[in-house]
Amino acid sequence: MKLKDTYFYTLREDAKDEDSASGNLLVKAGYVKKTSAGVYMFLPLGLKVQNKIENIIRKHMNSAGAQEVKMPALIASEYYEDSGRLAGFGPSIFKLKDRNAKDFVLGPTHEELFAVAAKSMIRSYKNMPFNLYQFQTKYRDEPRARFGLIRVKEFVMKDAYSFDMDEKNMDVSYQKMFNAYKASFDEIGVDYRIVKADTGIMGGLLSEEFQAITPIGEDKIAYCDACSYASNTEITKSVNTYKKERNNSLKIEEVFTPDSGTIEDVCNFLHKDAKDFVKTLIYAIDGKPYAVMLRGDREVSEAKLTKVFAMDSLELAPASMVEEVTGAKVGFAGPIGVKCPIIIDEEVLNMADYIVGANKSDYHLINVNNSDFEYAYKADVRMVSEGDLCPICGKALSFTKGIEVGNTFKLGTKYSKALDLKYLNAENKEELVWMGSYGIGLGRTMAAIVEQNHDDKGIVWPLNIAPYQVIVLIMSTKDETQVKLGEEIYNKLNDLGIEVILDNRDDRPGIKFNDSELIGIPYRLTVGKKAGEGIVELKDRKTAENEELTVEEAINKLQSIIKGGN
Repeated sequence: MKLKDTYFYTLREDAKDEDSASGNLLVKAGYVKKTSAGVYMFLPLGLKVQNKIENIIRKHMNSAGAQEVKMPALIASEYYEDSGRLAGFGPSIFKLKDRNAKDFVLGPTHEELFAVAAKSMIRSYKNMPFNLYQFQTKYRDEPRARFGLIRVKEFVMKDAYSFDMDEKNMDVSYQKMFNAYKASFDEIGVDYRIVKADTGIMGGLLSEEFQAITPIGEDKIAYCDACSYASNTEITKSVNTYKKERNNSLKIEEVFTPDSGTIEDVCNFLHKDAKDFVKTLIYAIDGKPYAVMLRGDREVSEAKLTKVFAMDSLELAPASMVEEVTGAKVGFAGPIGVKCPIIIDEEVLNMADYIVGANKSDYHLINVNNSDFEYAYKADVRMVSEGDLCPICGKALSFTKGIEVGNTFKLGTKYSKALDLKYLNAENKEELVWMGSYGIGLGRTMAAIVEQNHDDKGIVWPLNIAPYQVIVLIMSTKDETQVKLGEEIYNKLNDLGIEVILDNRDDRPGIKFNDSELIGIPYRLTVGKKAGEGIVELKDRKTAENEELTVEEAINKLQSIIKGGN
């Protein structure tokens, strides 16, 4: 590509309304352009990078035996109604009607349609296994689009779906996809961890996420260096180590705690530590009140809470519901006398003589024990804290942040049951098909790479996904010798199959240098004052190493580096 007389621009100032390094740099460098909140156009450079990521993934999907298809993005609502997910997606799903008033959605994900496609083929166990995948645009009405390409309303996803006759064979298909994902992200160059995660609205038996490690990540990951355990903190299993023996000489007392409706307030008022308290939070589960008890310094994991029993909706109860079941204003709920079922966190079972709300405004109870009330459910419902123990080896957990760039699900028979996807087994009896689901966000992957590979000058692309591998920069287009040599080098590199940009614009050298750094091309060949001697300057964008070489030396070195994949 020659920059003169082609579509190419960069911004001199930081992009407006971008709250992440990747969002700012991709917009500033002319890779993408925001058209509205959470919606971006991919410009020539951006599309080239996305296509390279796509082709790497496609290669590994094909190698794993998957077949590529293309599903529609405009989908009749009835498919999501049949699976029960239309209501589950809530306001995040885009709904519309055609001119005949038929209901449609813009596909947020495609499990339902792939199940329909599989149903067209599957008759018996002999028709499986197989795996179908696509690269397709998805639509989700995010309540708060942010972080550039990381949280958007329109995005391209590679989604795949495996179909098997039983759980054992599903596990085999799952492992093939799992390995294909590792190979894809390794080749793309993402620094990632694989973590256990909540199955969420997808449902199923297992979810694992490929998390790109970066401080801007929306997900918090707990990991153990001792045994390589990693999990999204939402579902990380808690290890209970806290233990306090009951003092039988102490009795429950009611204490006046005016205007102390938070743990911090009551800690300060009573001069106690948060670990001495058990807070009681009132949740609305399927519209009905439930009290959730956990230690005062802990936070509820709503992902864990949804696993206590089957439920369709979960949210903190409104003030009116809290007051109805406690008889007090918000902030003074407690387990004794509360008019709703109690879910107690397992850690509380090891506590004694603790402080709770009195279900009476401006009052708390001290010296409360588990024998003083009845609970309906006991479960691990708390978020782990950094330093808590690893559930596998017992060493201390560390935390980091990540961007979810890929996920894999063992769906089991959830969708086949909802959509009547069955087959005849060897005994000629009907059984449900077992499914797996696998997704990679291309835009997120691209943004994650930029988050992990940039400096104060711009993007630093890994060689294999950079839009171009080399940029040839002509210092002065008024110097015929420089222009002629620059054109010769450009043509030679093209002939060698090296992707190259020729910056032959009539701009100042400083602008050209800044743009080459900003757009992040891995290698720069500068044709300057020594062009008449056949000398050029080769710079490595990542290491910033400069060296003067003859044209032949520079081309040979680039050919060796690029063809060798280094």
